[in-house]
Amino acid sequence: MKTLENKVAIITGSGSGIGKSTALLFAKEGAKVVVTDINEEHGNSVVKEIEANGGDAIFIKADTSKAEDSEMTVKKTIEKFGQLDIAVNNAGISGPTEPIGEYSIKAWDKVISINLSGVFYGMRYQIPEMQKAGKGSIINVASILGQVGFANSSAYAAAKHGVVGLTKTAGLEYGKSGVRVNAVGPAFIETPLVKDSLSEDAYNSLAEMHSMGRLGQPNEVAELFLWLASDKASFATGAYYPIDGGYLAK
Repeated sequence: MKTLENKVAIITGSGSGIGKSTALLFAKEGAKVVVTDINEEHGNSVVKEIEANGGDAIFIKADTSKAEDSEMTVKKTIEKFGQLDIAVNNAGISGPTEPIGEYSIKAWDKVISINLSGVFYGMRYQIPEMQKAGKGSIINVASILGQVGFANSSAYAAAKHGVVGLTKTAGLEYGKSGVRVNAVGPAFIETPLVKDSLSEDAYNSLAEMHSMGRLGQPNEVAELFLWLASDKASFATGAYYPIDGGYLAK
């Protein structure tokens, strides 16, 4: 039997990067996957890839910074599949790199609305459905910057610290209900966005910040998500799990 057989998973921001790798892995392990993203082309492409490999998936265009979109996503998931077992609140943006005294107010609001409020909105509508079933697993994607600071990334670091706090609080609130809530803290991951935006020197410098001397791969993060989503992680809740190539060990 596959690890996620007969389970239904929402994965936000799964049109590319870590979210896409997670959607493909979860489908391979038997889950019915709800792919959400603001990019229709990317989202539909992931669904087609899942279906081509014999999996079951649908795409929902959704903006996680809008509470109504999170509510709509859960409603459509229940309408299509009749249940919700897993949610990976992955959608996020990096924002500009500016010191706090110069940081754009508009950019601050956007980063916080997607990276922090978006996670709250997701849980706000995911948890009640899971409570009805008496079980569920929510995985909130934080970052290594949910534990430490990073110069010129104030909004991102603040949002990701907030995600960890939300996760711990939810773990306390729903520990007896069968709904598990955990956060994952990836270090720098080799996604198309990272590869395309950095010079070779900048990329190499970033890699050396990790004790393993390299960036992580999206599928490596997805494997941790898979464990947390599965019944194998039945005693894991309210926790923060870094997957960082040794970044936080320094």
